[in-house]
Amino acid sequence: MNKFTILGCGSSLGSPWITNYSAKLKKNSKNIRTRCCAHIQKGNLSVLIDTSPDIKSQFLNNKIRSLDAIIYTHEHADQTSGIFEMRPFFWKNKKKIPIYASNRTIKELKDKYTFCFSQKHGYKPIMKANTIKKKFLIKKDNTQLFVDAFEVEHGMIKSTGYRFDDIAYISDCNKVNNSVSKKLLNLKYLIIDCLRKEKHPSHFNFDDALSFIKLVKPQKAILTNLHVDMDYFDLKRKLPKNIIPAFDGLNFNF
Repeated sequence: MNKFTILGCGSSLGSPWITNYSAKLKKNSKNIRTRCCAHIQKGNLSVLIDTSPDIKSQFLNNKIRSLDAIIYTHEHADQTSGIFEMRPFFWKNKKKIPIYASNRTIKELKDKYTFCFSQKHGYKPIMKANTIKKKFLIKKDNTQLFVDAFEVEHGMIKSTGYRFDDIAYISDCNKVNNSVSKKLLNLKYLIIDCLRKEKHPSHFNFDDALSFIKLVKPQKAILTNLHVDMDYFDLKRKLPKNIIPAFDGLNFNF
């Protein structure tokens, strides 16, 4: 069975915040959001998208017991700072965990998390960095995952979006150029950034996300990276049936 899971769909502070601030979110588990992260299970191949600060609880809550590779969208802390939690999979697999990311993201990861990539103070490196090309392959035994990578604007930096099969994942963006948009036409599933109601300099807001969905026409769109002003039930009520707000643990088979 092949399964895609949204492990976390919250913005950089999650919801509620550490101060318990949650704007006007209704008290319901669907409004309790950890930081953005996703998981692909294809046969016996387990691939993680980003390592959020909440990755340990995300793995335990979703009963994910194996890890074969990690792909990164970009280097920001809410996508990467759970990287050290991956150490048990290095011990379990008895080999370095391959990570895949843009050249810039890999450089930032190596600078911030040196111990993961280079021996330091007697600790062995746990990861092997792979700079992505536009298309790359992740495989385990006879299982293969073909991935198309593409750049999107994310404020002052570029973030990487990923497509595999008829699924695309774009967790952080404020602009997608025309050539990329054309490649994303008529997907089965589009998981797309939708930070908040008001405009934002580095993320799609609600109107931006809906405009992009209208442009590329997926069969189903899922809104992620939801800030504390984005109540699940309010969104569900106003959205058309083919667009749904994400919640932690949302999954589908492909």
